[in-house]
Amino acid sequence: MKKNNCILVSCNQDCRPILRKSIQRIFFLFISLMLFQPIIVAGDLWLPSFFADQMVLQQQMEVPLWGKATPGTEVTVSTNWGINAKTFADNSGKWKIKIKTPSAGGPYAVTIRTSDAERTLTDVLIGEVWICSGQSNMEMPLAGWPPRDTIMGSAKEIANANNPYLRTFTVTRAYSIVPVDSCMGQWMSLNKQTAGQFSATAYFFGKKLYETLKVPIGLIHTSWGGTPAEAWTPQEALADFTEFSGLLNNIPSLTNEYLNLCDWIKSHPTITPEISDPNRWKNLNLNDSIAKNPFFNDSLWPVMKLPVLWEQGGIGDFDGVVWFRKTVNIPSSWVGNELELSLGMIDDMDATYFNGVKVGGYEEAGFWQTPRKYRVPAALVRGELANISVRVIDNQGGGGIWGKPEEMYLINVTTNEKIAISGEWKYMPVGEFMSDRIYVYNISNGDFFKRPKISIVPGPSLPSFLYNAMIHPLVPYGIRGAIWYQGEANVGRATQYAKLFPTMIESWRKVWQQGDFPFYFVQLAPWEYSGVDNDDSGWLRESQRRTLSLPNTGMAVTLDVGDVKNIHPPYKREVGERLALWALAKTYNKKMVYSGPLYQGAIVKGDKMYITFTGVGSGLKLSTQQPKEFEIAGENQKFYPAMVRIENDRLVVWSPLVKSPVYVRYAMRNGAQAELFNKEGLPASGFTTQDMQK
Repeated sequence: MKKNNCILVSCNQDCRPILRKSIQRIFFLFISLMLFQPIIVAGDLWLPSFFADQMVLQQQMEVPLWGKATPGTEVTVSTNWGINAKTFADNSGKWKIKIKTPSAGGPYAVTIRTSDAERTLTDVLIGEVWICSGQSNMEMPLAGWPPRDTIMGSAKEIANANNPYLRTFTVTRAYSIVPVDSCMGQWMSLNKQTAGQFSATAYFFGKKLYETLKVPIGLIHTSWGGTPAEAWTPQEALADFTEFSGLLNNIPSLTNEYLNLCDWIKSHPTITPEISDPNRWKNLNLNDSIAKNPFFNDSLWPVMKLPVLWEQGGIGDFDGVVWFRKTVNIPSSWVGNELELSLGMIDDMDATYFNGVKVGGYEEAGFWQTPRKYRVPAALVRGELANISVRVIDNQGGGGIWGKPEEMYLINVTTNEKIAISGEWKYMPVGEFMSDRIYVYNISNGDFFKRPKISIVPGPSLPSFLYNAMIHPLVPYGIRGAIWYQGEANVGRATQYAKLFPTMIESWRKVWQQGDFPFYFVQLAPWEYSGVDNDDSGWLRESQRRTLSLPNTGMAVTLDVGDVKNIHPPYKREVGERLALWALAKTYNKKMVYSGPLYQGAIVKGDKMYITFTGVGSGLKLSTQQPKEFEIAGENQKFYPAMVRIENDRLVVWSPLVKSPVYVRYAMRNGAQAELFNKEGLPASGFTTQDMQK
């Protein structure tokens, strides 16, 4: 499973995060309050990056506009739909104003003026605006992450993309120790060039809304793969979660440590790969001439036992570039023979050298689960000692040479003799990702290990850190509601999630001050997690189902569109459209079946349990005559496979082994497959009548 991104610090010249758009999930930045906030000088007019050309504003609402200007100066806003308003910047330069938007339409222009500055925003549309957030299954772009993580039907969608009324703003990845005012990103309208960069789930959601409502749709996409719900929750909302208090209580004392680390990293030379270049990871010079040299003295380099993700191998949380080197004893009989070099899987990219000559490499993102096997020409096998040097670039999450020990070997192609090369390798980090740059470290003096020490390791998974940098800057942008696809990172903590997830939803509603705005989320699809028959994710799905007790929430069920071998299933069309069904029915009052069956209640009659559901549509339907996902238990909670039949839109469940049933559950395994649907084809959510237990 691809994990969340690791720690990096960005300290760019103007003290703001730099725009970064990448369908290959490139890592972005952390920066603390004093470096992240916009600095206003006399005559300046600063607007958040989402108040820009091509933006979409929520229709028929008093939407806030805000920014910074010279303290005390008058700020006026005028629009070509007939609105004029004014306010004054306060002593810190901040200003905010509300303007009433008309019914959907456009394009319009919005002009913001002060006595010494003016900004006109053009091609502004008025329509429906939704926040789209979560972890990697929301982040996953329409173009996918080839070769393994692809989107069904994406090639056709991209080829036919041409809708200037469907737009997205993707928030640049960032995390922060405290809430900040600034985030970066850029509005894009849908066309063949931009479609691949849209969040696939958000795209299919927005497309369905547009096709039904025929109004402009704005999708503000803010997500980060591998991150837990607590990272997206404001600090004050976590006050009742004692498990997070140790970190959160120490935040005021940590700022100087972060600033010192930031300054130190900034002192190093940089490489800036061109974002739009598909070959940007190729031919980078990261001490290559030194590290690939078989005669380079690496005796002072530390040792890591491979295979392992380097986060567990001694480097810690880190996204960047690491050289690995190993000297191997070659049998004299192998000299002059062609070999095969196998390294197993490498996360994410590699350039591999044998005796100083490149023999292979995957130098584009997306191949982190691809085993590396490279042919070594006979001419390179010159003596009884051979040097293998591998430059590994990790642009997100866990990094390193991480497969299985038996996958690391040299084999004589002629004789099939094999030498194991797992075990001790020398290593040295030589580059660290920050924003759109690689900061390059000295390969000879162990520069990386001289980084200033910090008390905690900052990162995108820490409580409140993503809320601070990727949600707080958006508040209170006028929205209709939010969609959410997350939970994988909280599997194993379902009882906590049953409290945490509703807390997060309510905290967003509180800060937005738009009442109980619609919040529609995706229930986890089946995946192996800790084993296909374990029930860790079943309990997490159950905590999601119980979150429906919050007002104005909805849940798209995905038990029928998962892949137990891939945590990033390709069926994002179904996911996005099922979210859209909730919105169309509950938010836009369209008459349609929007949900599959959801557990409502159970009664016991004799040795049978009778289960009722909401969301039955025109009736219940079983996909098989011999369901395997239903279980029943007595008071001892020992579950047995159950027999099932449909009776008057109720489910009758029983087992000859349970004479006095008390509990029933459905689809609680990690690898559960949907068996119960309504006749409209929407799957039922898994459920259990037990109390939360994990």
